[in-house]
Amino acid sequence: MLKSVKKKYLTEFRLSCMIPEVTAMNEILEQTLLYDFYGELLTDHQKEIYEQFVLEDLSLSEIAEQAGISRQGVHDLVKRCQKTLEGYEAKLHLVGKFLSVREKVDQIGEILTEYEREKTDPGKMAADIRRIADAIIEEL
Repeated sequence: MLKSVKKKYLTEFRLSCMIPEVTAMNEILEQTLLYDFYGELLTDHQKEIYEQFVLEDLSLSEIAEQAGISRQGVHDLVKRCQKTLEGYEAKLHLVGKFLSVREKVDQIGEILTEYEREKTDPGKMAADIRRIADAIIEEL
């Protein structure tokens, strides 16, 4: 499942996935990553409501009761936060870059594991790692 999230545009996976549980889990992961990267750019009130909905998995009604606002108000605030976070990602691409670098680091780990297991040519291993490292630097 994590492989699907590693796509450059996170929302593309939603369209191609036919399993509702995986889609829901992927959406939660996407929302969490966006919040991790851009959450501090929200107001304190937005952060509190969004955290309760996404991270604490409270219902709109529970949040509305605690915050003293309507259920529709909570729904609108969560949707607005979601659009704001997605807008930041569309402009800055920090989550996409993070996932791409993470994937490349995993590739380096696989190369090293292969080297340890099969004692392949160290020159080839170094060249492969250098190629991946150059791709990481270029992406940043």
